Amino acid sequence: MPEKVYVTGVGMITPVGLDARSSWEALLRGVSGIDTISAFDPAGFATTFAGEVNGFDAEAYVDRKQARRLDRFAQLAVGATAQALEQAKLDLRGGAVDPTRAAAVIGSGIGGIITLSEQWGVLAERGPSRVNPFLVPMMLADMGPGQVSIIFGVEGPNLCTVTACSSGADAIGMAFEMLRRGEVDVAIAGGAEAPICPIAVAGFNACLALSRRNDDPQAASRPFDAGRDGFVMGEGAGVMVLETASSVERRGAAPLAELAGYGATSDAYHVTQPDPDGAGAARAMQKALDSAGMTPVEVSYVNAHGTSTPMNDKFETLAMKRVFGGEAYKVKVSSTKSMTGHLLGAAGGVEAVISVMAVAEGAIPPTINLEEPDPDCDLDYTPNLAHRGTVKAAMSNNLGFGGHNASLLFRAV
Repeated sequence: MPEKVYVTGVGMITPVGLDARSSWEALLRGVSGIDTISAFDPAGFATTFAGEVNGFDAEAYVDRKQARRLDRFAQLAVGATAQALEQAKLDLRGGAVDPTRAAAVIGSGIGGIITLSEQWGVLAERGPSRVNPFLVPMMLADMGPGQVSIIFGVEGPNLCTVTACSSGADAIGMAFEMLRRGEVDVAIAGGAEAPICPIAVAGFNACLALSRRNDDPQAASRPFDAGRDGFVMGEGAGVMVLETASSVERRGAAPLAELAGYGATSDAYHVTQPDPDGAGAARAMQKALDSAGMTPVEVSYVNAHGTSTPMNDKFETLAMKRVFGGEAYKVKVSSTKSMTGHLLGAAGGVEAVISVMAVAEGAIPPTINLEEPDPDCDLDYTPNLAHRGTVKAAMSNNLGFGGHNASLLFRAV
């Protein structure tokens, strides 16, 4: 019989807060973290706004020299990990756990794209001899978990999932499976992304994915609304400490929630468009329910992928109806991307942390900017105001380019 897996600590750095508590409270208030881009001059771009993390200081977590050798996405991963370990009261070098039975699994969709794009400029302007010798270890997506492993002493599996916008969710799911199989006792899992740079914005604009509501950035991310016109890019990290029931008992840890189920599938349909039948996403949700031994009636809340793109929101709604049946109209749903923007590979990590906090604290963040519901999107998306009440179980959905679908289920303890 597989061991139960518990969440004992969470960390979150987002466009609405520099830690899990401040982010959570801002989300419950319906605060938007979307504004005009400050990382570079966006003049001339079709989209000039994003969800940026303001005020983040990597030197709060590592020394100056080390911070300079980490791409921003890895800095965010390290910061969120430090927060999660602090809440879990876990020092991997302190003797409470065997570090060789600890894993780091952190996903990123595009890794160190800021460093890579900057160094392309150095190469073009100053020649090959001036390229940063740390370019390669800074740009690699696996340096999120790699640096976490080095800094915090993780001596077991050290893995990066790269499954586009489901990367963070799949990282948590892979860690969950390792824990249930008895391969490790503890896992640091989640996602980190820092894509706010010219080439990334231009690239997503070129494939017509981003909102162009430049005159009103805070209203641009509007999942399930009839006026939605694309997603809003964001940056950040969401990480959690997962432990087996045996580890929790040995340490006397206080779980926030149980990670009860995980499901992953592929649409096998199109490189960027979701399956119009919602079949792949529905199968991921059903697999998560089956993994947990749960039925739809036991789920109180779904943190939807809810990107604010015309196709995703319609087809994800259809997928939820396929799985939940009549219960789809009773379960509370929301898209916190309406406030944070879409954190790409970090979305699954951040939204999993949000789902854990919904279970632990009995509250559901709203979907803001939902003013004119799309007739095809007719579920209860918790419009504009948070809902407070018992959350017995929460499902977190993430879907990604390439046809990836991932669902996680968290249950109250």
